[in-house]
Amino acid sequence: MEKNTTPFHPFIPDADSSELPRLFTCPFHYEPHPLSVRAAEEVRRYLTLRTDWKTELDKGKMFGVLVVQKEGRTGFLAAYSGILCGRNDHDFFVPPVFDLLQPDGFFKTEEAQISQINHRIEALEHSDLRASLLQQAADRKAAGEQVLKEARNALKEAKRQRDLLRASDHNDFTEEQLTRESRFLKAEYKRLEKQWKAKLEEVETALKRSDEEIEALKTERKRRSVLLQNRLFAQFRMLNARGEEKDLWQIFREHGRPVPPSGAGECAAPKLLQYAYRHGYRPLAMAEFWWGASPEAEIRKHGYYYPACKSKCEPILGHMLQGLDVEPNAHEDSKHLDHEPELVYEDEWMAAVNKPAGMLSVPGKGDAPSVWSWARAHFPEATGPLLVHRLDMDTSGVLLIAKDPETHRKLQQLFETRHIKKRYIALLDGTVTDDEGFIRLPLCPNPNDRPRQMVSTVYGKAAVTRFEVLSRSHGQTRVAFYPFTGRTHQLRVHAAHPEGLDTPIVGDNLYGRRASRLFLHAETVTFRHFKTGRWVSITAPAPFWRKETRQPVLTVRRPAYGKWPLSDPTPL
Repeated sequence: MEKNTTPFHPFIPDADSSELPRLFTCPFHYEPHPLSVRAAEEVRRYLTLRTDWKTELDKGKMFGVLVVQKEGRTGFLAAYSGILCGRNDHDFFVPPVFDLLQPDGFFKTEEAQISQINHRIEALEHSDLRASLLQQAADRKAAGEQVLKEARNALKEAKRQRDLLRASDHNDFTEEQLTRESRFLKAEYKRLEKQWKAKLEEVETALKRSDEEIEALKTERKRRSVLLQNRLFAQFRMLNARGEEKDLWQIFREHGRPVPPSGAGECAAPKLLQYAYRHGYRPLAMAEFWWGASPEAEIRKHGYYYPACKSKCEPILGHMLQGLDVEPNAHEDSKHLDHEPELVYEDEWMAAVNKPAGMLSVPGKGDAPSVWSWARAHFPEATGPLLVHRLDMDTSGVLLIAKDPETHRKLQQLFETRHIKKRYIALLDGTVTDDEGFIRLPLCPNPNDRPRQMVSTVYGKAAVTRFEVLSRSHGQTRVAFYPFTGRTHQLRVHAAHPEGLDTPIVGDNLYGRRASRLFLHAETVTFRHFKTGRWVSITAPAPFWRKETRQPVLTVRRPAYGKWPLSDPTPL
């Protein structure tokens, strides 16, 4: 393949001025600009040609493009996160902010020293001498315990015989003699106990010397690793559009995080901006997309665009974007704040509202409206916490409101004991083949990319969802979800994960593709009223419409309550 000597790739033909974006892309919530899409397509064509990378690429990798302009020419820069095929200096892509792989650089040199320490630790931990000492310790401990057990049994039998002699009329022994025998036997037991303890300590002392040597090496390894990490983070001196420079230590400390996470500064977005600033390119737009298989725990779809990660990139990009006119974060600003909750049920103890998509359930940062603040204003006499449960900001649908603490407690008990049944309606971005079934994937927060959740059999909590396909059309599937647990993003992850339905919900900007909204709606809540004893079913039909045809894509049918899965699946 012909070598490309520059990471700048001009558009041919050049982009017209009318095509240029007015504001720079908000990296955390965006629809790719047409020029970003054009750049991404060129990167995809290049990756397809790199047949020598196929095995590596098939495993999955995040790529990014940055549309730039310099001296009247418009083009793009490309980057990948981390390392690709053991290298970080492929000609088609921008170089790293700091080259960790320099053979004679401090990082590789110190890494080699740490690696040697690891080998020494491994050699000591798995040495024949240590294995022999461990076996000897186990054998001597077992043998000593057996001997001492037999000795204790002998002591008990001797005491029993002395007691019999004391009670006998034909006792030829004096009390003094019996007492002397008891003392002698106890002393003999103590000597035996001391003997076996000494034998065990002999081996344990040798093991302790081995443990101390291993622990000293681990302490040295930790010391070197911390020093290396400290020095490494100081090398990542990130620029912004104003020409200001900060290292990773400064950036993350300003965000209340004393230590940057591992891999910070090596994602595609910081690489792209750093190169642009260093070489006089004007950033215009940005996008990141996934290539290859999804990671086992996370959700990534081949070819989908994704926002920048929160853990590593949010603090860094918060600095690097200063000086650029950036699009507002539509997710934080909320595009649905002109809508208020709709009251769909009320009695003297409780109420229910239809929450619009884009509204918070409870107050967050700033003064953004929430269902809680609306409820406080509309039920001024109500006391207690008000909201009984929550919905994701992007999810619409039925929310229950308690007017007093006792009602709040009773309703929460119904949720906890799974006596409140919920039905969600969702539009999925693909075709689900099974008509119905259960999804069981344990979930936990992704520590490196909150608020995303991940599937984990080790750290995840049980999460169970029943699904029912309602219709299939135009490459999309309408489903009803019946959650048996209430984990964060449960339905979104169960829909998108390869081991779930492998089909994200339309508009899911975290696990799928952005759209006008998240097409997930809490349609119905059903329960036996704790005061009246009557069944209550509160419904707010899903407001989903297909923009292309202006035709409804969802006609909500209300099945008879008896058709609902009211009992939990067994086992969970």
